[in-house]
Amino acid sequence: MKLKSVLLGACSALVLAGMASAETLTIATVNNGDMIRMQGLTSEFTTANPDIQVEWVTLEENVLRERVTTDIATKGGQYDIMTIGTYEVPIWAKQGWLVALDNLGADYDVDDLLPAIRSGLTGEDGKLYAAPFYGESSFIMYRKDLMEKAGLTMPDAPTWEFVADAARKMTDRANDINGICLRGKAGWGENMAFLTATSNAFGARWFDEKWQPQFDQPEWKNTLDFYVKLMNDAGPQGASSNGFNENLALFQQGKCGMWIDATVAASFVTNPKDSTVADKVGFALAPDTGLGKRGNWLWAWNLAIPAGSQKTASAEKFISWATSKAYAELVASKEGWANVPPGTRTSLYENAEYQKAAPFAKMTLDSINAADPKSPTVKPVPYVGVQFVAIPEFQGLGTTVGQLFSAALAGQMSVDDALAQAQEVSVREMTRGGYIK
Repeated sequence: MKLKSVLLGACSALVLAGMASAETLTIATVNNGDMIRMQGLTSEFTTANPDIQVEWVTLEENVLRERVTTDIATKGGQYDIMTIGTYEVPIWAKQGWLVALDNLGADYDVDDLLPAIRSGLTGEDGKLYAAPFYGESSFIMYRKDLMEKAGLTMPDAPTWEFVADAARKMTDRANDINGICLRGKAGWGENMAFLTATSNAFGARWFDEKWQPQFDQPEWKNTLDFYVKLMNDAGPQGASSNGFNENLALFQQGKCGMWIDATVAASFVTNPKDSTVADKVGFALAPDTGLGKRGNWLWAWNLAIPAGSQKTASAEKFISWATSKAYAELVASKEGWANVPPGTRTSLYENAEYQKAAPFAKMTLDSINAADPKSPTVKPVPYVGVQFVAIPEFQGLGTTVGQLFSAALAGQMSVDDALAQAQEVSVREMTRGGYIK
């Protein structure tokens, strides 16, 4: 009896010791659908790795960016894994703020990552500093039934002129249908992601070759005038408050004729569980104006480990799990192939089951491959980035300009005033940063 008690006590002590030694990973992420799904599948990881626990901090996009930037710049150490974008990775890697992902495992297959996505996550030393959870470009999602009702046929590669005409014809205010839903919420990764990509198609650029801001040029005037007029004529009320998630909800509720946004949204708008128009959605490339550039961006939400983390091995194990081929198969087994995180791996686009389940697969891949971060504009520029400028100052500057353009959309200031103030603040910031004398 005594021996049994001793053995039970020893076993209890071992269990308690195991629990005590379990590491808790704190992961900061964005409140997008694919990340919410990942959180729901976390038990699959923790069951296989009982020595690791996971705690999620889920934030709205602008808030996430602000929190993780502050934390990593101040070495706050709040997070073991951060969800960051293509913009941050090369800048933060250069600063020595990220851990190189050298131990993702023998079966991870780094070479399977799409070259366009992988190149943006690779440091100057050739190492991977973040792993892509999903990758995206942007394209047009449209209601085939409303397009037909308007007597129009959407081309695979439309012009902005066609899109604007179609949006106005599809608008039906009496039935709460907006011809087009576009981002208006202020933020460098919210409205400015859309507007910067759009401005590329209109021949605009943030800076000339000498880093002189270009908001006083006619190309930006044409871009912002076009956008504000189109949204006033065919957009939803309160559009200046709408970002990705708000427009997704509107489209799924049948309140948008067209939506130009992230390709990752395709699985959500075609999912009959969430979308009232799932069987009526078509896809087309982002529009152009005939100048040689389309208004589509290139982005990935990635998982990265901040430098100085005391839990690097566990964090890398989680990142490997969440961005692996096996994770894609796990999602497919539970949610169907159409809901697998897109835009990161060549093998996914070669998968016959995925091609069959995802009518948007080819258009997504074509859009990703069409974006050129190293030559994003019609006229030459000194920067890299399609919907952002890959310099540290852009995060603050892009948000300030985004607030001005959002105010113009809301009718709180004129387009001319918004552009004049954007030019003024950009000159000031670029002078302060030493880019222009």
